[in-house]
Amino acid sequence: MIAAPAEAILRAFFDRSALGAWWGTLASVTAPRILGPYVIEWQTTEFEDEVLGRLGGLLRGTVIHVDPEGFALTDVYWLPPDGDPIGPMALEVTCSKTDPPEAGADAGSTQVSVLQTGFEDSPRWRRYYSVFAAAWDQALSTLKGLLEAEPVPQS
Repeated sequence: MIAAPAEAILRAFFDRSALGAWWGTLASVTAPRILGPYVIEWQTTEFEDEVLGRLGGLLRGTVIHVDPEGFALTDVYWLPPDGDPIGPMALEVTCSKTDPPEAGADAGSTQVSVLQTGFEDSPRWRRYYSVFAAAWDQALSTLKGLLEAEPVPQS
């Protein structure tokens, strides 16, 4: 739960400075419209994962759905600094109010869900999801802190 409206949360997924603040991106080109690009870049890590190699690189996809409650990307690929891309995947982000609010949640709180799909039964894909599940948890926690401290300005 994030004590912010869905509009502010979704804006943070498309705003260049917000993406840098909560997801640690270096650069991004995103457009919240059908067939818009969704490309983000992270700094290449110095350390190497035993299966994936160095982390960082690019994530790219195409927006296929966007509305006030969320968005969806298709043809999502992670292009690591070393090695072949991982994909195709899909990514869906949904924001929903709980009515009535969950116990202990603020009336203005929003539940954020991220669903990433696409899989090939291989050690590389299994490791990808293992590493990036933890990364999503950390990033969403940072997003929560960012939005609850200060809303993302309107572009």
